[in-house]
Amino acid sequence: MQKVIDGINHWIQVIPEEFNHMSQNEISTRLLPHKWSKKEILGHLCDSAINNINRFITIQYEEQPYVIPSYNQDKWVVIQNYQSRPMEEILSLFIVLNQQIINIILKMPSEKLSYLCDIGNNQQKRLEWLLQDYLDHMEHHINNQIFAKNNA
Repeated sequence: MQKVIDGINHWIQVIPEEFNHMSQNEISTRLLPHKWSKKEILGHLCDSAINNINRFITIQYEEQPYVIPSYNQDKWVVIQNYQSRPMEEILSLFIVLNQQIINIILKMPSEKLSYLCDIGNNQQKRLEWLLQDYLDHMEHHINNQIFAKNNA
């Protein structure tokens, strides 16, 4: 799990620096009406952290396999109103939520990493997989959307 912790720590450091070098226009522009701006993508990563904090805690004590509840990502971004919020607030939220995830991982007994969760489509994965998937999901959005020349 050290790789996941190191990855999250890396992005906690890099993301604020990168956003501070972007123009307000670059942060807020939606290249297509149905696509998120970079600001909203970072907000989505905050929503992902909120939902995954709940999952990472609950999996440790609920009956296995724990059924992962889904959430409507688009509605979360709209209702949280990331597009109109100050960038500093979103960056602070991103940092604090991910520090909490690191804390959860650090305090997690190693035997719980093998606990099963149902991720849908008749698929069961171990908690260890879910933790890695959280980082992979974050890096997908960061590398392919936030740092990309366009918000594909």
